[in-house]
Amino acid sequence: MDRPRLKVFYISGGYTVHDRRFLTSFVEQGWDTTHLPLTTETLEDRPPSNAVKRLTATADQNQITRAIQASEPDVVIAGPIHTGARLAALAGAKPLVTVSWGTDILVDADRTPEMRSITQQTLNSSSAVFGDCRAVREAVKRHSSLKDSDIVTFPWGIDLDIFTPGESSLSLRNDRDWENGIIFISTRTWEPVYAIDVLVDAFTIVRESIPEARLILLGSGSKESAIRTRMRELGIERFVHAPGRVSHTLLPDYFRSADVYVSSALSDGTSISLLEAMATGLPVVVSDSYGNLEWVEPGVNGELARPGDPELLAEAMIATATDERTMVRMKAANVAVARSRGDWSKNFPLLARKVESLAGL
Repeated sequence: MDRPRLKVFYISGGYTVHDRRFLTSFVEQGWDTTHLPLTTETLEDRPPSNAVKRLTATADQNQITRAIQASEPDVVIAGPIHTGARLAALAGAKPLVTVSWGTDILVDADRTPEMRSITQQTLNSSSAVFGDCRAVREAVKRHSSLKDSDIVTFPWGIDLDIFTPGESSLSLRNDRDWENGIIFISTRTWEPVYAIDVLVDAFTIVRESIPEARLILLGSGSKESAIRTRMRELGIERFVHAPGRVSHTLLPDYFRSADVYVSSALSDGTSISLLEAMATGLPVVVSDSYGNLEWVEPGVNGELARPGDPELLAEAMIATATDERTMVRMKAANVAVARSRGDWSKNFPLLARKVESLAGL
């Protein structure tokens, strides 16, 4: 049997839809692919290709070092910076391609002197770094001595055959008697960086101006108990549909059930959930920070709000949802933007070319 074009060892925090997309594309590229997750956390129901060698999750340095040595990869691709990539660097992986997941370099890298040191050491041990927006690129430059040509920027993109405008197959509006509701949707996980509590407070303010406002709040996470308690305290539970985490295959129909996408995240690179919402034809309201600035032009395809401020987020949500003609224009603009810049099948080759060049192909 012929040797595969390339042997890749991929390290990630757990297993998400983003990891599945990477692993699937590696296999389609003809690469022999091994996946080592650091935790058993699984946020994606669909397994990767059977061609992927899946190792037992571990964050133990010695086990990771032995696993890399046993695999004898041509390239190690690992992230985020302070976990997967750091452990790969400590294992002496070369060449190492570090994948930034946004918050690791945009926020975490500057939290403490120790985090800055880990960031610099890991990046300077890397042969290349991949990031999904200009803000990540500039942060990598500040924290490393990498050449500009070794920092590859590309929006990870989405599957545009799945995320398209259209009618929803879900009967959510009828089932909940929301036929006349103005429905906002969030699909971010309930972790501190996504500030779902800020969104809940903002939605409460929105309902004072738009009594028919409703909220689809997908996801779960470490802040779930506190957020559900907050919704009960505010008396808005009956206006919120919060079913927990749903299968990724259902997301297009959830987006099609809504009128406006909203994210209260404190930090974002190129947000995949934002691109998914745009591709299905939703106006968007997101935080005025980092990667979002590359995708959202206020008044054209959405609105921006200062991170962490529920009153300003509510103002942006109200402004977007109360102008029907603007909403129609924003929907068309977002579909066009997503299709022109957010296509994974067109963006992935940028990564593939760099990886293969590091392997001497």
